[in-house]
Amino acid sequence: MADQQALDEVVRFTSDLIRIDTTNRGGGDCRERPAAEYAAEQLAGAGLEPLMLERTKGRTNVVARIEGSDPSADALLVHGHLDVVPAEAADWSVHPFSGEVRDGVVWGRGAVDMKNMDAMILSVVRGWARQGVRPRRDLVIAFTADEEASAEDGSGFLADEHPELFEGCTEGISESGAFTFHDGAGRQIYPIAAGERGTGWLKLTARGRAGHGSKVNKENAVTRLAAAVTRIGEHEWPLRLTPTVRAALTELAALYGIETDLSDVDRLLEKLGPAAQLVEATVRNSANPTMLEAGYKLNVIPGEAVAYVDGRCLAGGEDEFRATLDLLTGPDVDWEFSHREVALQAPVDSPTYAGMRAAVEEFAPEGHVVPYCMSGGTDAKQFSRLGITGYGFTPLKLPEGFDYQALFHGVDERVPVEALHFGVRVLDRFLRTA
Repeated sequence: MADQQALDEVVRFTSDLIRIDTTNRGGGDCRERPAAEYAAEQLAGAGLEPLMLERTKGRTNVVARIEGSDPSADALLVHGHLDVVPAEAADWSVHPFSGEVRDGVVWGRGAVDMKNMDAMILSVVRGWARQGVRPRRDLVIAFTADEEASAEDGSGFLADEHPELFEGCTEGISESGAFTFHDGAGRQIYPIAAGERGTGWLKLTARGRAGHGSKVNKENAVTRLAAAVTRIGEHEWPLRLTPTVRAALTELAALYGIETDLSDVDRLLEKLGPAAQLVEATVRNSANPTMLEAGYKLNVIPGEAVAYVDGRCLAGGEDEFRATLDLLTGPDVDWEFSHREVALQAPVDSPTYAGMRAAVEEFAPEGHVVPYCMSGGTDAKQFSRLGITGYGFTPLKLPEGFDYQALFHGVDERVPVEALHFGVRVLDRFLRTA
């Protein structure tokens, strides 16, 4: 079991990592190396030999392997990213890179996404070194760059250029699972991620006839683009249930004593109440317009206008996604993928999933573990190129009223100290015997 030093260290590591500003603004504007050096130092202190690898100077990844006691067992990848999204200090109650610990809470950008998990991994590994613990299967520990953008300098680079480091890995765990979801009626639900929607970030380009803003123009690129963006934003995507989402709906319905009627999923979601939040974003593909670019002067009609759309696609749904975008954009607007990654699914009847469930239930016996599919994506997409099945497992026991999911990329991101302690205990329990 995790010792007191591991519980103390996870708080310190989380705070220290937050204070290292690894803001990823996209387009290569990030430098993870100081955080990577910190992580590597802690791993070396546990007797490991971490490798630091870069595709681009300053965009550093860290990889280390812990040898397991069973040489016949498949290896497990345990990974977390070091970069974070931007934060405007003026919007926050505390400075986003202070790492301040106040009233039993660690504050700052990365507290939940995902320097908390990075810190948990480090504290568990160092605790094992003190106690002489050896896991059953080989563990590959990876801290990556660039997850908050394209992952080209992070997990994509590692998977493509250094696959030998992940030899034997068949499964992996990372962010966004096994956190407490309070349903408002006294139930505590712990969703473990066993799938992700695919990423389809789109660039739309409308072309027309440039001209004076005072003249009639039936070929206005801005008008054409606006019409296409409106159609995309208002489109109602058809239902598409993957095995993971079916399992989630089935288990949630059983928890609430509701008949599992998958012929009317929208009605079933209504009956689930607040718990529907765990599923509703993953029963369909989606496409949300997010950015617009057009023109250079108010009285000039531009010849080109551009929009960007955040598209997400369920496993098996890409043909439908492409065909729908062709229809919605119409003949006057072209579209292309600016970034694209596959959808993922993981079995919910595997020994690894059972092990995660058992670890959560040991330390949260009042909780109800269910599978779910992430609406977004993680580094598991890139590691899937190596045949690694990914799960979302960052255990946190959270108090009621703590909106964990809203803090991802949100203002005043923070994590309770007790949640970190719970996470270390659960992670330690799971990884020892996984």
